[in-house]
Amino acid sequence: MKPINQHTGILAPLKRSNVDTDQIIPKQFLKSIARTGFGPSLFFDWRYLADGRTPDPAFELNRPEFKGASVLVTGNNFGCGSSREHAVWAVEQDGYRVIIAPWVDQGGARIPGFADIFKNNCSKNGVLTIELSGSDVEKIFAAVAAKPGVQASVDLAAQKLTVHSSPEISFRFDISPAVKDRLIGGLDDIGTTLKHEASVTAFESKHNTQIA
Repeated sequence: MKPINQHTGILAPLKRSNVDTDQIIPKQFLKSIARTGFGPSLFFDWRYLADGRTPDPAFELNRPEFKGASVLVTGNNFGCGSSREHAVWAVEQDGYRVIIAPWVDQGGARIPGFADIFKNNCSKNGVLTIELSGSDVEKIFAAVAAKPGVQASVDLAAQKLTVHSSPEISFRFDISPAVKDRLIGGLDDIGTTLKHEASVTAFESKHNTQIA
């Protein structure tokens, strides 16, 4: 898994809430047993016209200013729906390393920025999810609207996001220490297990000796 510690990239806005995994990567693309090639199908139904090949100029992420973007800012509850890991593969393979989404208060209930399973899958595939308040995310959307193509930088060690608008705006974000360690170290599930390889080997050696 590719590590992420400090990252700078173009900010792309997808101001939509409740974007589910079928919108991120439609079900017809789940037939492949490979873990590659999903990037061009990201947001397929929005991204292309009816022929499935021609980019739809009405889709916000198709604007030339956002070409090559690697930081996505979106609405709350991103990645809801089915638990398909393909959704994260599509996001990562289309070039996004960071996703920003707001939590919102709805009738006293806190609606998270990301669906839990999608968020966990991101951490296992080298994609950083940043959850901020609704007002902070609105500031980011406003910065992008004022200067399409504006860049943002993330310092994961410092847990700081900076939007290079004029003037710059910065935000601190919370993250689980375990997830932070995983992303900085570029550790997927196998890599995390291999951190304890010596202990596993010692246990197996002792266990096998007892059986013999």
